[in-house]
Amino acid sequence: MKFLTTSEAAERLGVTRWRVNALIKAGRLKAEKKGQIYLIAESDLAAVAERKPGRPSTKKVSKKGGKK
Repeated sequence: MKFLTTSEAAERLGVTRWRVNALIKAGRLKAEKKGQIYLIAESDLAAVAERKPGRPSTKKVSKKGGKK
């Protein structure tokens, strides 16, 4: 099994290293912490490879379907 650093994972996913760290902290990307760095199994990248671009919406939707 091949492991990648956050920088290597970021390059493969086409995002920044900070975004990879955010995915790890959110629990969307599995990683093992070794000392001060995270190691990500190459096979685990598939879990986040297909994701919507941009930031998630922070607007709340009311029960009637309209925006608050």
